[in-house]
Amino acid sequence: MRLITLALIALTLSACQEDEAKAPPPPVDMTAEALSYFCQMNISDHGGPKAQIHLEGYPTPIFFAQVRDMVAYLKSPERDAKILAVYVSDMNAAPSWEHPGTANWIAADGAQYVVGAPVRGGMGAPEIVPFGNYEGADAFSTKYGGQVLPMSEIPDDAALGAVNLAQVLETPS
Repeated sequence: MRLITLALIALTLSACQEDEAKAPPPPVDMTAEALSYFCQMNISDHGGPKAQIHLEGYPTPIFFAQVRDMVAYLKSPERDAKILAVYVSDMNAAPSWEHPGTANWIAADGAQYVVGAPVRGGMGAPEIVPFGNYEGADAFSTKYGGQVLPMSEIPDDAALGAVNLAQVLETPS
């Protein structure tokens, strides 16, 4: 009986360790040293929501100065490694557009996004704006335009292709 109990305990501990191994890495606070993956510019120097992607085998996440850039990376057929976790700024919790926060990260697949609003992201291109709940996204889309979508429904043309900067009208307040 004692041998069976020890075997059950060992199995339980093994299962717990496997669950921990499968848990995605937590988000990393944005620092003044964080550089944008595509342009290698310091992302804290630019307003608007940010994103980070954790890749297998990389000790730190790759950051994006715009959520639009992160979506483009995800839609790209070529990537650097297996994606372990993706986080975006929760603009519900952002102090302002110019200062989107350093620790208000939410899982990208659980966010609601405003797509198609004529607002400038951190690099001046149209932005895909993430919110932690539908109400925040809906209020933003009512004020600025665009539609609220889950990440899985963001169309390719919202992140890929040419940008017409004349269509980007404002930086949200």
